Amino acid sequence: MVRAVDRAERPARTSVWLEGKAPRGGGARGGQPASLDRDRITGATVRLLDADGLAKFSMRRLAAELNVTAMSVYWYVDTKDDLLELALDAIYGELELPDPAADEDWRDQLRAVASGYRALLVRHPWASPLAGTFLNIGPRSVAFSRTVQRVMRRTGLPTHRLAGAISAVSQFVYGFGTIEGHFTARSAEAGMSPDAYFQQALSTLKGAPELDDVLEESTEIMRARGGSTVEEMYERDFGFALDLVIAGIETVVLRGGEG
Repeated sequence: MVRAVDRAERPARTSVWLEGKAPRGGGARGGQPASLDRDRITGATVRLLDADGLAKFSMRRLAAELNVTAMSVYWYVDTKDDLLELALDAIYGELELPDPAADEDWRDQLRAVASGYRALLVRHPWASPLAGTFLNIGPRSVAFSRTVQRVMRRTGLPTHRLAGAISAVSQFVYGFGTIEGHFTARSAEAGMSPDAYFQQALSTLKGAPELDDVLEESTEIMRARGGSTVEEMYERDFGFALDLVIAGIETVVLRGGEG
């Protein structure tokens, strides 16, 4: 464990993956539980974050979940931030990544990557703020980034357009998945299904006369879009929006890389 005075005397680390030492764990050392290791701690962290959210997570709650002391946890990680970074990388392992070298259409591969990333953000709403906090250079995060880059190279875009195209896809999916994930989490916190929570929100809006014109126009758009449940509405919106992004990439390719 790193003492507070040691932390004060050394510069702040940029990432747990750059600390330059192997993960501690395995066997009972210095009175530590023999069954405890970094993987088990990381797994418990993910479960707590899924159940309680980022705001309620603490090392004490984690220690109670593991039935150990908080000091035991600090034997395996130096800080809470280190643990959050490990948890963030761990969930990227849930993604089923396509093989960019396979004989498949890049559009299908891009849809698979985008859909998987969106689902990940919805399953783990706490991940979206952490993704913008840490460098995301763990092995699973890097595997995801590498796959995205290689799939995008297959589009036919010139190299100087790849960074912008990757940003267009990743930021769209990140924003969509973050909002959907927060809506789902808020519904659960209210003890309601997403559909019931959505109807309650609409009822609230109907009670504000100054919003009548906005509500009327929004209702018309949603009715034309179709979908009887929140899940169906999200699915249709995401699919069509992703098609628009892909169509934009195809257009730029046809123009020889010029926007």
